Amino acid sequence: MQDLTPTTSDLIDAQGFRANVGIVLIRDGGEVFLGSRSDGRGWQFPQGGVQREESPEEALFRELHEEIGLGPEDVELIATTRDWLRYRLPRQYVRRRARPLCIGQKQRWFLLRMLGDDGRLRFDTTQRPEFDDWRWVDYWSPVREVIFFKRIVYARALDELGRLAFPAGPPAYPEWWSDDVLKPRSSSRRSRPVGRRRPVTEGAGE
Repeated sequence: MQDLTPTTSDLIDAQGFRANVGIVLIRDGGEVFLGSRSDGRGWQFPQGGVQREESPEEALFRELHEEIGLGPEDVELIATTRDWLRYRLPRQYVRRRARPLCIGQKQRWFLLRMLGDDGRLRFDTTQRPEFDDWRWVDYWSPVREVIFFKRIVYARALDELGRLAFPAGPPAYPEWWSDDVLKPRSSSRRSRPVGRRRPVTEGAGE
């Protein structure tokens, strides 16, 4: 689960970026899951820190269960971003006295397809639920709804993963996609498909 306060189990690199995974959960029809944070800080995708001695794939399935109650049998792992995507925290969010100092996050994003129905979603698997509400939204909508300092990373992740989420091509950019701050940088790197399109089993991707 997301917490801006670093702990001894967090992986923070020499530049001060905390390793993190982000989850884009898509269903048939092309809509994506968006959750309302229980702390009132707005809407976002499921995400969370990578712990020591844990791979990004292991962190993915742990966070998937902790935040929205799904297991590997509930999803199909389609792709992951090629590289870590980074964002810096605004100054007011940086805890200067924390050691190691965390100035932002570097995120590996995963694209998952929902296999079951909405009844599989749960938000009571931990004592402090991450979300208190949720909805399915249009593919590009989270870029506009997430807190401001995460928007560029959301835009880049969705732009990269959209090539595999929609074989015929992702939806057209919405009209509000005119601000240069939101436009992903073009890149020759492509997201990585994860095997064939089939349900993920326990231990897959480890």
